[in-house]
Amino acid sequence: MRDWVAMSEPINTLPLVFDGPRRAKKPPRHLADMTSDERKAAVEAAGLPGYRAKQVSHHYFSRLVEEPGDMTDLPLELRKPLTSALLPTLMTPLHTLEADGGTTRKTLWKLHDGALIESVLMRYPSRVTMCVSSQAGCGMACPFCATGQGGLQRNMSAGEIVEQVLTGSRSLARGEVPGGPGRVSNVVFMGMGEPMANYSAVMDAVRRLTDRAPDGLGMSARGVTVSTVGLVPRMRQLAEEGIPVTLALSLHAPDDELRNELVPINTRWSVGEAVEAAWSYARVTKRRVSIEYAMIKDINDQAWRADLLGDVLTSYGDWGWVHVNLIPLNPTPGSKWTASRPEDEREFVRRLEAKGVPTTVRDTRGREIDGACGQLAAATV
Repeated sequence: MRDWVAMSEPINTLPLVFDGPRRAKKPPRHLADMTSDERKAAVEAAGLPGYRAKQVSHHYFSRLVEEPGDMTDLPLELRKPLTSALLPTLMTPLHTLEADGGTTRKTLWKLHDGALIESVLMRYPSRVTMCVSSQAGCGMACPFCATGQGGLQRNMSAGEIVEQVLTGSRSLARGEVPGGPGRVSNVVFMGMGEPMANYSAVMDAVRRLTDRAPDGLGMSARGVTVSTVGLVPRMRQLAEEGIPVTLALSLHAPDDELRNELVPINTRWSVGEAVEAAWSYARVTKRRVSIEYAMIKDINDQAWRADLLGDVLTSYGDWGWVHVNLIPLNPTPGSKWTASRPEDEREFVRRLEAKGVPTTVRDTRGREIDGACGQLAAATV
């Protein structure tokens, strides 16, 4: 976290932590990495008719098909060449763990270079949410997060990110998740990695998820949440994208002294700077921002910190720009911290609501399979 450039530095010259290790071999270029024009060019470069790219896109995004044999409207002799040009294998599932009667499913994936990542599907009565990873590992080093303690291996490609969602969609379509066939309705970038540190690929993935079929999956942008620990320049850039995703700021402390310890990036961009960037996002997009706050016993759950958090958030006005999402700390191996006492959690909620700040306590899913917030570590056993 050292040697940060001045905040006025142009976005494309920010240091390595934003772009990830550059030594890693790039994943194969996948249909989900490309625009429709790029897909056509890739097919033509393989000596095939360009219009076939749209047909393959339709199979991938609309029919959720990836096997050549299932693309029956394509000439038999073109199926494998087309899928080779557009649908290379990006990830191999190693195992899947289930909880909540099978409605929560955590999958461990091996990427093309051996890197490991995890994704989690959560089915609720009215929606299906995919929690996706955007990096193999994470470089933010938050001490209460298992992913952060493992360090950063590399950024993921847009194709690798999108494929996590498509795989979940295929499982639902095949009826493998209790509740009958369905589709993914929500995607949260809250898995492994700091999404804003892999900004370009994350935004390409968001576009593939929200573009209309057959160019993309056709999801509503309002069903996509992008989280960050507070990379302020990227938060400002996101406000100008014109894609109304939900922004989630992982704050975890309302004061710089504690947040410097819990979220080391705070030594570069303070609580005030991160919250101001979040408020600016809400002002520009008219989208309410979520403040994520892990409740840690005797660390950040004091009543006076609830009051301070309320004061920080309401200092920008009370027009409903923000919602606080309290997260009972999930256990991680070797952690010295535990979740807050129920009575302290209730008092924290009461004090925030007394200041007019909408607050909920997250319904933790997948804790018993290490699939809950802060637990993803891509363990093979």
